[in-house]
Amino acid sequence: MPALFVAMSGYAQDTTKKIVDEEVVTPNNWHLLDRDQSGFYGISLDKAYQFLKGRKSNQVIVAVIDSGVDTLQEDLKPVLWHNPGEIPNNGIDDDGNGYVDDYYGWNFLGNKDGTNVKKDSDEASRVYWSLKSKYPADPDTTALSGKAKEEAIMYLKAKKAVLGDADNIELLVIKRILPMLKTGDSIIAKDLGKEEYSGNDLKTYVPSSRPADYTRSLLLNIMELNNNNYDITNKDIINDMDRQIDKEKNAHTPPPNYRNDIVGDNYNDINDRFYGNSDVMTGSPSHGTHVSGIIGAMRNNGLGMDGIADNVKIMMIRAVPEGDEHDKDIANSIRYAVDNGARIISMSFGKGFSPQKKWVDDAIKYAASKDVLLIHAAGNDSKDIDIEDNFPNKIFQDGTGEAKNFITVGASGDPTNGGFTASFSNYGKKQVDVFAPGVNIYSTLPGGNVYGKMSGTSMAAPVVSGIAALLLQYFPDLSAEQLKYVIMNSVTPIRDKMILPGTQTSGPEMVTLSDISKSGGEVNAYNAVVLASKLKGERKVKK
Repeated sequence: MPALFVAMSGYAQDTTKKIVDEEVVTPNNWHLLDRDQSGFYGISLDKAYQFLKGRKSNQVIVAVIDSGVDTLQEDLKPVLWHNPGEIPNNGIDDDGNGYVDDYYGWNFLGNKDGTNVKKDSDEASRVYWSLKSKYPADPDTTALSGKAKEEAIMYLKAKKAVLGDADNIELLVIKRILPMLKTGDSIIAKDLGKEEYSGNDLKTYVPSSRPADYTRSLLLNIMELNNNNYDITNKDIINDMDRQIDKEKNAHTPPPNYRNDIVGDNYNDINDRFYGNSDVMTGSPSHGTHVSGIIGAMRNNGLGMDGIADNVKIMMIRAVPEGDEHDKDIANSIRYAVDNGARIISMSFGKGFSPQKKWVDDAIKYAASKDVLLIHAAGNDSKDIDIEDNFPNKIFQDGTGEAKNFITVGASGDPTNGGFTASFSNYGKKQVDVFAPGVNIYSTLPGGNVYGKMSGTSMAAPVVSGIAALLLQYFPDLSAEQLKYVIMNSVTPIRDKMILPGTQTSGPEMVTLSDISKSGGEVNAYNAVVLASKLKGERKVKK
């Protein structure tokens, strides 16, 4: 599912540290600033542009695999990719690539008739119920080998996640308050004249009834617990509660077959690739719109915010529903991006199970063969992904090593908004390559001229994608491996002791960034362009 962090409330898992500094106002663009000049732990973007001044810029296509995008957003319209070989909305596959009317990209969560998947289940439930009849009793994995052993281990893990992961007190609270919350939500939506609204709307809203007053107070309280982030919407909160209730249901009954009932492909055939439709704006495009803006929203146009890269085209590939994504859709999304000219693929999603990991691994290898860099969010479970699964990842299932064209990104913050390590971020000395700003990041949202803040490793990954795009604009001969080398070896080392994510409420455990990431630092655009300028490009694949 999208790697967006939203702390629901005190009854939900409280993985955020509430720190408010009344003396310091964190600017919306804090993640772009230079620490020496501003005091904020940003990426020194202005210094990078000063260094690049006078150099030739080459346009770079960045694919965003996500939930969709608002193609009418004012700051994104000029930077959205338009397939040069496709005439939009004529019902013809003009360029012969197998995808009809793929003008902005492609939607792998749809049917040719225009029906689209919005909601889906969690992968643990799908795995558990698909294997439950095969393993009526717990299998003895010591008596198995090869693929049979791998499957049995995955089944046992899924069984534990589905049957033993519920917080009964939390669920009881959610079940009690959700009907009242939804009643008040419908009243507020009618009063405000819009189905989706944020905490900023609630601040000035005068409740018209007791249910509306109850809902307003509860939603604002939840937002306060998420670092006073009033850009979270009613839909974010209510959808999260619905998902938690669905997970409990899935312990007793198989989840609905949301995707396969709509898409109509042969899911078991990875070569059945040409399914879906061209609607990249359907469903819930907030997440993908926000991610896209971080990478490349139009710079210096006087509108809401500036993206990182100033000469990119964003290719949207919709493959992430409200729930866990499917491996086949991710694998085909990667291949679509590569085949249609993307040199960077930004992936802000993740899950704990990958039953068809080989399909994704093969797609990552295909991207490597075409010199395409993949950048992935580490996830928001405050866990060590050296020892706990998080997919997709760079370790190949077949034992052939790891992808050299794959960067995993943890989320950092700033002392003014909660400390350097984001309390929710996953970490891992081997698996997490770098950290990047991911707390209260201001970017584009659906609605034409709407902007707001989100937090998550979902926001950190596109920061790195933006830096990678900036590097390729000015140093187009860099290979994917060189891009990774530059990004990892140009970090700002963070040697201060910091709180290990997830330990804030149980008693802080102090670590250094080198204890929980490979590079031990935060990405820095200025350092990156300086280092890149000293390298001879090794790119072999020309586009």
